[in-house]
Amino acid sequence: MFGSVLNYITLRFLGEGLEDGEDRAVERGQKWILDHGGAVGIPSWGKFWLSVLGVYEWDGCNPMPPELWLLPDLFPIHPGKMLSYARLVYMPLSYLYGKRFVGPITGLIQSLRKEIFNEPYHEINWGKARNTFAKEDLYYPHPFIQDLLWGFLHHFAEPMLKKWPFSKLRDKALKVTLEHIQYEDENSRYVLCLIVYWVEDPDSESYKRHIARILDYFWVAEDGMKLQGIGSQLWDATFSIQAILSTNLCEEYGPTLRKAHNFIKASQVALLLSQMPLELVGAETEIEHLYDAVNIVLSFQSASGGFSAWEPRRAHSWMEKFNPTEFFEDVLIEQDHVECTSSAVQGLALFRKLHPQHRQQDIESCISRAKQYIEKTQHPDGSWYGNWGICYTYGTWFAVEGLVACGKNYHNSPALRKACKFLLSKQLPDGGWGESYLSSSNKVYTNLEGNRSTLVQTAWALLSLIAAGQVEIDPVPVLHGMKLLINSQMEDGDFPQQEVTGVFMKNCALHYSNYRNIFPIWALGEYRRHVLQLKTSMMDK
Repeated sequence: MFGSVLNYITLRFLGEGLEDGEDRAVERGQKWILDHGGAVGIPSWGKFWLSVLGVYEWDGCNPMPPELWLLPDLFPIHPGKMLSYARLVYMPLSYLYGKRFVGPITGLIQSLRKEIFNEPYHEINWGKARNTFAKEDLYYPHPFIQDLLWGFLHHFAEPMLKKWPFSKLRDKALKVTLEHIQYEDENSRYVLCLIVYWVEDPDSESYKRHIARILDYFWVAEDGMKLQGIGSQLWDATFSIQAILSTNLCEEYGPTLRKAHNFIKASQVALLLSQMPLELVGAETEIEHLYDAVNIVLSFQSASGGFSAWEPRRAHSWMEKFNPTEFFEDVLIEQDHVECTSSAVQGLALFRKLHPQHRQQDIESCISRAKQYIEKTQHPDGSWYGNWGICYTYGTWFAVEGLVACGKNYHNSPALRKACKFLLSKQLPDGGWGESYLSSSNKVYTNLEGNRSTLVQTAWALLSLIAAGQVEIDPVPVLHGMKLLINSQMEDGDFPQQEVTGVFMKNCALHYSNYRNIFPIWALGEYRRHVLQLKTSMMDK
């Protein structure tokens, strides 16, 4: 319902009518919406945005009071303790909710009020609509305690806050919330809260700065225009560099590595390239900068031994009971993730080797605890769950790389042997691996329909098997997968774009377009390097 209603409204704003086009997409979209209960069933995020637009009523939304930003920092449900994603969504939403802002009611808005509901707009029971959600969107139903809280805020707190003198509290809350929004925008160079500034003052400098950033979010892919949800420039750059380094062809790509090194130094991550010849990649990062980076990484480790993605964990697990999003899970607080833990371990292990003089005991302790976390979070079938990639293939690759960085190998690590057994059990007849995005929401490994392989997941699995030592035990499954990668390369050197490769919060798909080239190259490079090393070792013997 969420996607259908928003796409329907977007098409109507773009001038499409109900009977336009050969495929009559708008008409078919309207039929689907009405057949599934109408727009009253849109999830809470949709209810908020439709209220701003004027095709839904604020009384049909569960409260999101800006007064939460007035709570003391020590308060257990202070929004500052929320996961950064959730915080940055609900901060402007709470501001818009507190103002009960509604845009101009144009003729099109009035028409939409008739088009997407099954009953006359003025007869809709908005109180009931607060907790009406289409079953197709209801991945995470509200716990009873959450509905109790929303009911109390809706029936008692909100009416009181509309009356003097409590209305002064609302005014203060809006002011404080706007200050937080301004802080975030100054940090992010004005990419987050455009609509808030439009509500405040469409002639303001802040609004104009937001407008100037809109085009930064659009890009054109093979199948049309996309909207950038998460910036991944550094992420893609570091993966690309590791792929090139794995090939032992660095001399041929010196200018590329030099430019990448400069970019990564400016982004404060450059340890792998600091080992390369200066004439190839340029001056290395100043040691003090690396010390700063290590210090911040160490500060991110949780009590569990794992690492979170953005900030140290500051909230209790029970706070997830108040996740109001309906279609996401694990959205409200920071979680520890195997890929973050593995990345931290790999960086710290390499730093320890190159610079043993800095915080040696702290690093040793951190790596030891992280290794225990990785081993402890392995599933009985030998896999790990990855939060940003799809899903068990991705998480297992990171976990394997982390354990290898800790000095583990196939012979001394039961966890690595189990990981290899898991991956080999999922290999498809064509030699590849193909995991569906549904693995993330189903929380169990799920093949793509038709048991199709994808190059990215095949590369993740092969990288895992190579790193864990499977090539030395039985090279045939790895060779089978490598043939698939080689035979899939196109004549111009590119690899085909296939399925979406990322998912987070169980249901949010992420499209990393560069992965199709990065990971097959990386896997081929690692295989070539290991085969050469194996041949050299056998000749020496």
